[in-house]
Amino acid sequence: MKKSNLPSKICVVCKRPFTWRKKWEKVWDEVKYCSNKCRNNKQRINTVK
Repeated sequence: MKKSNLPSKICVVCKRPFTWRKKWEKVWDEVKYCSNKCRNNKQRINTVK
């Protein structure tokens, strides 16, 4: 599969797009955060940058 054809999502914390990764293959529907840093900063969801 070409990289341009990979599915993508928007991170709920930083609002940046991120693409599918092999390690997320089985849990892609549950992935919300682009990185561990964003996952650890969940409380920032309600704040405005």
